[in-house]
Amino acid sequence: MKIIKIDGTNPDQDKIKIARMAMKDGSIIIYPTDTVYGIGANVFDEKAILKIFSIKKRPLNKPLSICISRIEDIKNVAKMDVKAETIIRNLLPGPFTIILKKNANISSLLTAGSDKIGIRIPDNRVCMDLSREFPITSTSANLSGYDIPESSEGVIKQLGSSIDIMMDAGICKHGIPSTVIDMTVYPPKVLREGAGNICLESMV
Repeated sequence: MKIIKIDGTNPDQDKIKIARMAMKDGSIIIYPTDTVYGIGANVFDEKAILKIFSIKKRPLNKPLSICISRIEDIKNVAKMDVKAETIIRNLLPGPFTIILKKNANISSLLTAGSDKIGIRIPDNRVCMDLSREFPITSTSANLSGYDIPESSEGVIKQLGSSIDIMMDAGICKHGIPSTVIDMTVYPPKVLREGAGNICLESMV
């Protein structure tokens, strides 16, 4: 594993490029988000996606979310109507995972055969820069069923030898997983309480 120290608020673009190019070539990375560390791979590389399931020892019937750089990029991976967009613009970037109907270009491996995909835009410059050219996977950096490490050292202890690059930015901001909101129903429904605090009733 290659460890790259990076500033989470003002990341070195040369270091971002190294990690992005590695993912283009099929590598798996660990990167900081605004919640917990995530495991990143090119979402259009099915071999890399399968490798993540293997690394996490995660059943294939449990989906993986994806990380994108901007709200404007959502249309490239999912279907978003005007009502959903209005709410999403109040939540992202931030500690939320938004569930939307996926586009055809999103592999069913990511969605466990479902027509829905979880989307994150973390409030973290490293994430935004890494996913600027293509979406990357966004799943917590831990073994399935194990506690999620708060620190890069904890991640390395759990996953170390199976990861190609560790983007080490210290402790992540919230230290707990994102709040998950299903936007395929109306009114939207919170599926998991997490780092993001929200009153959906005030937005619909």
